[in-house]
Amino acid sequence: RAFKLHNLEEGPATQVSVTKEDALKYYSQMYMIRRLETAAGNLYKEKTIRGFCHLYSGQEACAVGMRAAMRAEDSCITAYRCHGWTYLMGVTVQGVLSELTGRGGGCAKGKGGSMHMYAPQFYGGNGIVGAQVPLGAGIALAAQYNGTKGACIALYGDGAANQGQIFEAYNMAYLWKLPCIFVCENNGYAMGTSANRGSSNVNFYTRADYVPGLWVDGMDVLAVREATRFALEHCSSGKGPILLETATYRYSGHSMSDPGTSYRSRDEIAEVRQTRDPITSLREKILSTELASVEELKEIEGKIRAEVDTATKVAKTDKEISVDELTADIYANPQNLTSVRNTIPLAELQHKRLGTAVNM
Repeated sequence: RAFKLHNLEEGPATQVSVTKEDALKYYSQMYMIRRLETAAGNLYKEKTIRGFCHLYSGQEACAVGMRAAMRAEDSCITAYRCHGWTYLMGVTVQGVLSELTGRGGGCAKGKGGSMHMYAPQFYGGNGIVGAQVPLGAGIALAAQYNGTKGACIALYGDGAANQGQIFEAYNMAYLWKLPCIFVCENNGYAMGTSANRGSSNVNFYTRADYVPGLWVDGMDVLAVREATRFALEHCSSGKGPILLETATYRYSGHSMSDPGTSYRSRDEIAEVRQTRDPITSLREKILSTELASVEELKEIEGKIRAEVDTATKVAKTDKEISVDELTADIYANPQNLTSVRNTIPLAELQHKRLGTAVNM
């Protein structure tokens, strides 16, 4: 589908090529995220995962396409729908699932949970709606200041798009020509409110006014890859920030506590699955262009299912960390900190440094 441009004279190419190696890589990554989220959903229903849990099923092409375009010096920060991004940025499936179940094998030793996962060049998982966007501008400022030549991708949803702090971040990023790619993942619904009911202007790629914008089909992994490459080139050339809107869709509810069918019909969800699913679409392209056979794809799918099944078993049986480790690694540089406030007055807990801080 054609890109839509705002304050741009030209956009990304609409005719692109892909190698067999890359096509299978993108397919594997999207399929892995889908299976990972399915496992997470099942663990939540079993009450093995507690608290909040927001699934990314249906939106896989957004993360995989952007990750495919990222360079070693680029970074990313997102909201709470972060399991897939955590995996793409280097954490194992078992590391993600064990974090979700609160076990010691998790990427934050079970202390972060669904919304707080981190990896090199990945600044989370953030639980406060929209708060990651100005943080992303700050990460871009650090890249500019340190001369890394990298850009930061700051993702948020259509629901967060109406927050004032996001417009403040646009303004500062444009004034300082920060290498920041603002990405609105428009899945059509802000929790249970459709974009048309909650936003006066649903052309989110135009919402930054003076900042150039680009609309992309977020269900097409190659389109997202090309749009991100274009955006990275825009930032690297010193032109400042750019805003992408990826038109996508989530199959699950806003979170696991939301059935997702009180504000939309089951027929609507089924139609998207049948006509726009990012994994099925790429699978059909791979087969129609004879980049791979059905047997090759089935072999990939089988290996991924086995890996996720094994990781799920580990996440359910892995040990939790000890009580005395709960207060470890709260601060990256605890110079004069020897104790941490407890819920019980005058019964402070000992602070420890056991791990190495990420992205310090």
